[in-house]
Amino acid sequence: MSGNVKRGKFIVFEGTDGCGKSTQMSMLEKYLSSKGVECYTTHEPTDSAFGAQLRACMSGRLDADERAIAALFAADRLDHITNAVNGIAGKLEAGVTVLCDRYYLSSFAYNSGVAPLEWVIGLNSLAMEMLPPDLTLYLDVPVEVSMKRLGRRNERERYETQEKQLAIRKTYLELFERFRKTEHIEIVKSEVKKEDTQKRIREIVNGLFGF
Repeated sequence: MSGNVKRGKFIVFEGTDGCGKSTQMSMLEKYLSSKGVECYTTHEPTDSAFGAQLRACMSGRLDADERAIAALFAADRLDHITNAVNGIAGKLEAGVTVLCDRYYLSSFAYNSGVAPLEWVIGLNSLAMEMLPPDLTLYLDVPVEVSMKRLGRRNERERYETQEKQLAIRKTYLELFERFRKTEHIEIVKSEVKKEDTQKRIREIVNGLFGF
């Protein structure tokens, strides 16, 4: 990285399904852009060949064991970081701020329902070492609310049942306690009014950038 190029910030959005991540990430991108911050938005699963297989697993078009899915997510994530064309690491080094919808905490919360948690963490240990987020924003919403939001969609995916979402939310909160000393995690209540949620997100992000 050139000495006069400041590294971009890596901000991750996490949460149960239907928590409003995509909407809030888009709103934050517009806000940061208005502040002169160059942003790149991305998501996991990615649009790579690994991601295509994962989306097939999520939709049920491809039947796979949870451990195989966890391994696919880990592979997709490493490619997401290192890909020479649009990898996160390269973007950050070029001074671009990266906003990402899901990262390794999603794997821990979702895959550990079946696969052993410590094994899933081990699969992602290299990603954790190579590129920890500067900030993880967890959008917290009651599962009953998120399920109501999911009900508006035409199709349900692999993890989109109330039982699974309750377990996933519980695991997320346990993970935050476990990693609170090593990860910068902020829990943001996902309000009925998306503007209220965004206001809190901007307060946190302003601190990260020193605005």
